[in-house]
Amino acid sequence: MSYYTYMLASRRNGTLYIGVTNDLARRVAEHKQHLASGFTDKYDVTRLVWYELHATAEAAIAREKRLKRYKRAWKLGLIEAMNPDWSDLYETLG
Repeated sequence: MSYYTYMLASRRNGTLYIGVTNDLARRVAEHKQHLASGFTDKYDVTRLVWYELHATAEAAIAREKRLKRYKRAWKLGLIEAMNPDWSDLYETLG
């Protein structure tokens, strides 16, 4: 099984959300459809702008916790390195 750490954004340089899942396409679709009330629903954070694949749930969760401690500028740099146009990467998932 694969696990993902991912970042969603409301727009370029907008509100960010960091999460973990074992099914990236399903989880992002849930955010897009506002199926769970909470932060992403309240702030309309639905654009997948960055993600990383991990072999274990523990590794994905550890990465999520590290990312949440990093400064915003570092997170933006991570996004820009993978996705300079801030495209919605959900469209590229298979």
